[in-house]
Amino acid sequence: MSVLTIRLQRRGRKKDPSFRVIVVESKRAPKTGNYLEMVGSYDARVDRIDLNPERIKHWIKEGATVSDTVHNL
Repeated sequence: MSVLTIRLQRRGRKKDPSFRVIVVESKRAPKTGNYLEMVGSYDARVDRIDLNPERIKHWIKEGATVSDTVHNL
């Protein structure tokens, strides 16, 4: 099994960013859409963070690493 990463995937229109927090293989680009699970979202314009902490803890126990940005959230 390859290394997994919890990272952000940008969504939304131009100048209106929102992000998905996804679990994806570390070698795969986040734009491909082939992620394993969506574990939360982040709306940058209103600074709203919706995360599923149980699923994030599950993936970390499975060996997933967390990107710096998601770690700061």
